[in-house]
Amino acid sequence: MPLDLLLLSIGLVLLYFGGEWLVKGAGLLARHLGVPPIVIGATVVAMGTSTPELVVSLHAALTGKNDISLGNIVGSNIANIALILGLAVFIRSITWAPSVAKTHAPFMMVATVASMVMLLDGTLGPVDALLLLAGLVAYVMLCVRESNATPEPDSEVVQLLSPPPDKGMGYFALLIAAGLSLLVLGAHLLVESAVDIARLAGVSEAFIGLTIVAVGTSLPELTTSVVAAIRNECDIAIGNVVGSNTFNILFILGLTAGIEPLQMGGVLWSDMFAMLGFALALMAMVMFMKRMGRGSGIALITGYVAYVAWLAGNA
Repeated sequence: MPLDLLLLSIGLVLLYFGGEWLVKGAGLLARHLGVPPIVIGATVVAMGTSTPELVVSLHAALTGKNDISLGNIVGSNIANIALILGLAVFIRSITWAPSVAKTHAPFMMVATVASMVMLLDGTLGPVDALLLLAGLVAYVMLCVRESNATPEPDSEVVQLLSPPPDKGMGYFALLIAAGLSLLVLGAHLLVESAVDIARLAGVSEAFIGLTIVAVGTSLPELTTSVVAAIRNECDIAIGNVVGSNTFNILFILGLTAGIEPLQMGGVLWSDMFAMLGFALALMAMVMFMKRMGRGSGIALITGYVAYVAWLAGNA
């Protein structure tokens, strides 16, 4: 058990830095090739925080651990709203742009409901994958169109993706290769150690996927949202959560199911409805509230603690 915990921790660290390097390398390469920063921000950077979930879910699916693969996505979407956004608004009250309530949150809701409808037969197969990926294309086009309508590109995106002096294609390729390598190794360590811990602790792989793996792969979202809240970058804090949840379903579930069909396994419908419930709560907040403050943060975090306690009681 101690060795498994150590390997799990190492896997989480590798996933975090692998995702960071991959996003930076891909973004710098896109900038070097002349892609506008605003488009990069709406696509490369937005997908980047979901990279750990993607690699872990793919690895788990390809090695026959469907419970961790699907549980990782469901658990990450729950943690993104209840834990990560809850912590962010507990630190600092936030408001949001009208587009969050008008387009992004509704798109997240549609993706969430669509994934549940597709799982009514207990399996996500190739046809479901195509539909989810088609939804991803539509969402990316929406993000790009919205970004192009913005007069000035995000200064933080420009700063992040401004190539260092005297750095060329080799540097960008090295960052991408190093990021991918760390992600693959980190995913392997995380999944294998999580399975061993589940067996030794006498709990299901689905429980591990819904909790430890889910929170671990959400570290980029946690860092981004908390730092954004501290810096009073409200749209980044809430947009990161809404966008990440949408990408998790459309991009990661779509791609994973397209490569290897996913079955629900140990992930229960109660978990799916918990994901839907937290998504509905966030949707209601952005539509009917002008701001989210400490009270909202406490409510979300309390909801997450209650959900994990319920999972532990039924593990």
